[in-house]
Amino acid sequence: MTSKRMTAALICGMAGCLCFGGGDWLMIYGDTSGAENVFAMLTSGAAQIELWRYDLAMALAFPGIILYGIALFAVQNYITDEKHRRVYHYLNAFGLTPWIALHLFYIMILVLFGQLCDKGYEFTEAQAICTELYSVLSWVVIVSEALMLPVFLYWFWLQITGRTAFPKAFAFTNVLLVFAVLRCAGMLIPDGGFSLAFRNGLMSESMIIWFAVMLMYELKNRRGGAA
Repeated sequence: MTSKRMTAALICGMAGCLCFGGGDWLMIYGDTSGAENVFAMLTSGAAQIELWRYDLAMALAFPGIILYGIALFAVQNYITDEKHRRVYHYLNAFGLTPWIALHLFYIMILVLFGQLCDKGYEFTEAQAICTELYSVLSWVVIVSEALMLPVFLYWFWLQITGRTAFPKAFAFTNVLLVFAVLRCAGMLIPDGGFSLAFRNGLMSESMIIWFAVMLMYELKNRRGGAA
């Protein structure tokens, strides 16, 4: 893949982050009072969110996953060995499958919660119903994460062992490590609509930083090559 195409692919990935991250913020930003401990999304603000925000959050996931896929599959071109490139390719294909499913899972619960509150259910009763739904289907989250994480762990191993075009130190820009840093930073933000939405969009926020680091490396190399 040429440098220009790689640059375009990484920009697509960052646009995908804006789609998914924008949806993450749309579906949760609001008054955080009344949150239930088991499922912290069930807030007073969530009960008042208009349906168009959920529609838009879900609609953004479709171009988001396409743009993610363009970038994540392009990244395999940085792997120097064909065998490892194939392994990454299949792990990536498996890892992309749960993204929309997980997005839909949370949106459906939040839509139900809002409609129950709107139809006259007591706030705590609506919380109890949606928390029970979440508890019954929480295995979806576990399975989704089990499919999503291996490709990023494998990418870390490839980089730290020098099997990519990047310096080994770039392994520490891995999206999972960025996620951990942002998660810790998020704990310092006072509770409120911003902090809840920030935590909800952590994966997209981590991904856009990860893609940006690779994009800067790509642009730097292109200038060096041109020189």
